[in-house]
Amino acid sequence: MKHIAVFGYSVMSVTVMTRLRSDNYQLLFVGQNEQEVALMTAQGFDAQAIDFRNDDDLKSIGIGSNIDIIFCFFTADSDNVFLTISARAMAKDLTIIAVIDDPDSADKLLAAGANKIINPHEICGRKVHEILTQGDISMILDNTVFGQHDLNMAQIEIPSSSYLENQLVSSLKLNISYNLILLGVVNRKKPNDLQLAIDGHVQPLVAGDMLIVLGSRENIQVFKDKVGRVNQCNE
Repeated sequence: MKHIAVFGYSVMSVTVMTRLRSDNYQLLFVGQNEQEVALMTAQGFDAQAIDFRNDDDLKSIGIGSNIDIIFCFFTADSDNVFLTISARAMAKDLTIIAVIDDPDSADKLLAAGANKIINPHEICGRKVHEILTQGDISMILDNTVFGQHDLNMAQIEIPSSSYLENQLVSSLKLNISYNLILLGVVNRKKPNDLQLAIDGHVQPLVAGDMLIVLGSRENIQVFKDKVGRVNQCNE
């Protein structure tokens, strides 16, 4: 079993730990204060607050002994560099994965001993490119997004008895009926896990699921009102 420590509270931290939660990994969230610990504990994770700049504190959670992998997810690149240097000095075989905010920090982290660098901006850029290179998606963007000044993102929860219950995402066609783009779905049982619409949502929608949509305020409100109605047929 791999022992993994995730440093720094962020959406990425929650997402990674949620996806890795299984019998194959022993996960520990490492925060800088008790508030972060409480947030992660409430989601069912083992969590502990330490001073990551203190070598004894790092050793107390298993750096240099039983921790196999660490994720450095602090918001400040300088903190991730400091943690990488300290952890690498204590554990030569430790796998260190770090996120960067400034691309110029990548070389510093690699020099400090990180094995893998995650650049969210690059990942997002690749995802956007993939979307734009799909003909049908590109057409939707042309018709709904580009040239539109009133552009907003909204979270719309599916209420009980809504006409959307038991429907598949692929059947919604929001771009045709409401001039909206469906970005993704947040399952009520996995509130921290956004499944992109282009990934293919095969499970029927249920009450409590959250739809993430993009469009004008007026069109969003029209769709939101429709979602709240019961015993309606999808148009």
